[in-house]
Amino acid sequence: MQVNFYDSVDDDLLKFAVIIAKADGKWVFCKHKERETYEIAGGHRESGESILETAKRELNEETGAKDFSIKPVCVYSVIGKNRVNDTGEEMYGMLYFAQITNFEEELHCEMEKVVLFDELPTEWTYPLIQPKLIKEAERRGYL
Repeated sequence: MQVNFYDSVDDDLLKFAVIIAKADGKWVFCKHKERETYEIAGGHRESGESILETAKRELNEETGAKDFSIKPVCVYSVIGKNRVNDTGEEMYGMLYFAQITNFEEELHCEMEKVVLFDELPTEWTYPLIQPKLIKEAERRGYL
């Protein structure tokens, strides 16, 4: 699995938005109903949606974030077969950082719960990808 970072690419190439989030100084992670691991909020871009709209929608759907600020960090790509890429070809997404100040009381999606961590978890859903995204956001001064 190879993860690359770019300052920009053609908007048409951006298929995913992933959002590293913090609330009250803690890391915000989601736990999917069908998995025992933790993941950063994110998902596929829908038709007619800007990549920023994708990020805001996914952050709200998966974490219940109601009030937040969000900023783009960089473009990332993943080369290699995984749960969302059965061809292994290079796929691009936009990485964001969000500061959440208020959550909805209930989640209405495939996530079982949202967990706030003081330290990064060790049980990752995408262990070959998401830690690299966090490291890059740190390197670029967002965390």
